[in-house]
Amino acid sequence: MIDIKLLRENPQKIKERLFKRGGNYFLDDLLKLDEEKRQLLVEIEGLRRKRNELSETIGDLQKAGNSAALSKKEVEDIRNSIREKEHFLLSLDNQIENILLRIPNIPDETVPDGKDSQSNRIEMESEIPQKNFEVLPHWVVGETLGILDFETAAKISGSRFAVLKNLGAKLERALIDFMLDVHVSRGYSEIFAPYLVNKKSVQGTGQLPKFESEVFKCSQDELYLIPTAEVSITNIHRDEIIPESEFPKKYVSYSACFRREAGSYGKDVKGLIRNHQFNKIELVKFVSPFKSTAEHETLLSDAQEVLKILQLPYRAVELCAGDLGFSAAKTYDLEIWMPGEKRWREVSSVSNFKDFQSRRLNIKMRDSEGKKLLVHTLNASGVAVGRTFAALLENYQNKDGSITIPEALRKYTRFDIIKP
Repeated sequence: MIDIKLLRENPQKIKERLFKRGGNYFLDDLLKLDEEKRQLLVEIEGLRRKRNELSETIGDLQKAGNSAALSKKEVEDIRNSIREKEHFLLSLDNQIENILLRIPNIPDETVPDGKDSQSNRIEMESEIPQKNFEVLPHWVVGETLGILDFETAAKISGSRFAVLKNLGAKLERALIDFMLDVHVSRGYSEIFAPYLVNKKSVQGTGQLPKFESEVFKCSQDELYLIPTAEVSITNIHRDEIIPESEFPKKYVSYSACFRREAGSYGKDVKGLIRNHQFNKIELVKFVSPFKSTAEHETLLSDAQEVLKILQLPYRAVELCAGDLGFSAAKTYDLEIWMPGEKRWREVSSVSNFKDFQSRRLNIKMRDSEGKKLLVHTLNASGVAVGRTFAALLENYQNKDGSITIPEALRKYTRFDIIKP
């Protein structure tokens, strides 16, 4: 959630920066409602002051043995007026919050201009290894090897699901353990948190109300299946004050993730790229607002480490303003090269949310002088397990259709090749 005080004090600047994202965010309506609210607060405070003064007058009249009936009537009228105005104030607060919850984060000043992914900026790119044979897409080679089964998954659950079998199931589990170990070795504390969370948790990290159609909801229990472990982990410190001495707080978490993919009809229907259920390793950091830019770069390095160790060709891309996620102020995407598809695929979004989430979640820090400040939150996939699985099937594919297991993974898989 953006700081309405910033908008109030710098309306043109904030409008210009949000305009880079595209869309109409009803900022003028918000400012008008905010002005009404502040005027109403002045009126309520004036009425309360008058009521208190009259109450003192009533006491003086009664002590003197005089009638205070008129003054009591006036006090009652003032009380009724205050109640009416407070009811209207609540309505204004709800309207203001409703708009604020739908306004995306303000792009950082360093974010490139642009309306879509075509304007994203490539920061680095690995050399793409050349193969002397035609690489099969991961869904083809996976089914041929008997480690992926989409037909059975469709029978069990429907489209956009996968069953992993035999060495495929072991490879998925090995990737999860490997990624967790990499990040724990880099100072992250491992967390295993609930997959079902309440509305306040999902709203606090920015999935609601913007992405209502994307999340799976258990209506009877008012619980939501997490679209990412970011939701569970970030809410660990909701309504808390974190001592500055504890920063940066770094968590890594494995979870299954659940997304409707409501806006992707007909897109990426084959394979493991855009499924309703998938596994992911998530990195979440709570940091001082004075160090979040540097911590963002460190987070990028941490997420890249997995891809470097696995020796997968990848690139880092800085997103332009028009391609930023709703809650992010700045984002780098890490993309793996998929030779079977002949395209790059995103496996991690490395984002700095600044105080956007912590304002919703009331997560603060106390600095060395005792002053309370909103913390900055950051997160990244560390990385998407299913997409890395797919990338291994394509990048480590041999001419005979077998898959060589990267050396770093072999102590986790306990096998070094998957043969036809």
